[in-house]
Amino acid sequence: MVQPAGEAAAHRKVIVVTGASGGIGRATAVAFARRGDAVALLARGETGLAAAADDVRTAGGTPLTISVDVSDADAVEAAADRVEAELGPIDVWCNVAFSTVFARFSDITADEWRRVTEVTYLGFVHGTMAALKRMRLRNDGVVVQAGSALAYRGIPLQSVYCGAKHAIKGFSESVRTELQHEGSAVRLTVVNLPGVNTPQFDWVLNKLPQRPQPVAPVYQPEVAAEAIVHASEHAGRRVWWIGIPTVYTILGERFAPWFLDRYLARTAYQGQKSGQPAAPDDPVNLWQPADGEDGRDFGAHGRFDDGAWTRDPQIWAARHRGPLAAAGAGVLAGAVALRRRTR
Repeated sequence: MVQPAGEAAAHRKVIVVTGASGGIGRATAVAFARRGDAVALLARGETGLAAAADDVRTAGGTPLTISVDVSDADAVEAAADRVEAELGPIDVWCNVAFSTVFARFSDITADEWRRVTEVTYLGFVHGTMAALKRMRLRNDGVVVQAGSALAYRGIPLQSVYCGAKHAIKGFSESVRTELQHEGSAVRLTVVNLPGVNTPQFDWVLNKLPQRPQPVAPVYQPEVAAEAIVHASEHAGRRVWWIGIPTVYTILGERFAPWFLDRYLARTAYQGQKSGQPAAPDDPVNLWQPADGEDGRDFGAHGRFDDGAWTRDPQIWAARHRGPLAAAGAGVLAGAVALRRRTR
């Protein structure tokens, strides 16, 4: 069993991150490592896992790499056993892993649809099952789901991804209420994210004539990672909205879905095309890891570093919702008092 010595060992936590070989998962693993945590890195790609482990060590954490396909429930359960045997009881489990297909619904095959659903939706289910099986016995622990604004609003060319994210939202709400019914101290929180500059736009199955891109504005993966770490530390809050686009997407769907239908039908097709022509030899990670053939490490960042946001005032506001609400109430109360005095 890996056990760091001294004071750091007393304060470190055991973290599991799925999809840790690249993108948001990779950045999240590093963010936890900066606290000195032990981080179990779950993903399929051996090259990406090895590089992620190096990143975790450099950041000050203790890595454990486990090659696993999250669509395999037995494999995820075995991975959880290994984590607890080698690192100790799991404190935080972060479900991040996913895959998808960029295409019109009519161009996605049944097998492709099933595979994306098994990875992107059932992968979260399997991870949550493995985590809660252990956390509920100890009555302690946090499950963090990497959600999306697209869990509230579907957009064209991403029907399979949006469907999976909607499903994650629904099952997470059910599980949370069951934990509350039990009086459990285990917490489940969902971090809904905007478009992020990750390698997914280089390795997902793409059936468009151009390479895909995230809907602007685009955020760096470290922004998402910091939000996930913060959410794990404040897991009493059930849902987090990260980024201005997430807020206006969710609120737009809540108050004017008919407007979003028309707006997205008119703009979202072109808005998700990068202008770069797709190539037959572009990597695809749907059926096997994209780093499996040429040993390439994709890292945390995609190809949209230029112009990607590294901060957002809405994220600060989301973290300080309590003080902001108190300040707002104070301003309102002052305005009411002033109005009364002037009458």
